[in-house]
Amino acid sequence: QVQLVESGGGLVQDGGSLRLSCAASGRTFRTYVMGWFRQASGKEREFVAGINSWSDSGTYYAASVKGRFTISRDNAKNTVYLQMNSLKPEDTAVYYCAAESNPTSWGSGSFNYWGQGTQVTVSS
Repeated sequence: QVQLVESGGGLVQDGGSLRLSCAASGRTFRTYVMGWFRQASGKEREFVAGINSWSDSGTYYAASVKGRFTISRDNAKNTVYLQMNSLKPEDTAVYYCAAESNPTSWGSGSFNYWGQGTQVTVSS
């Protein structure tokens, strides 16, 4: 099992930047595929970005954030990051970190381990 704790959310103006962090417990962090998801008020949870396990740090992004957001991981620190630049009001949501050994897709239903979420609010 793995436990996840997100941090770094907050209030930022349109066009600003934030970096989210997700700290994981356990000695097997490097074996997990990691993802960032978000859920805006009244909407379903959606995939934002993902990164492969081990040293194969292939990355994947939702079309809505590609070119603005960057996911990365530091296996030595058991931490995954989401650098968010050029933020827009439509990026406002609770952002969740998730982990899974072998997810079948980037859908939220493929991930079993979740953090508690961190609020990101982008003002216009």
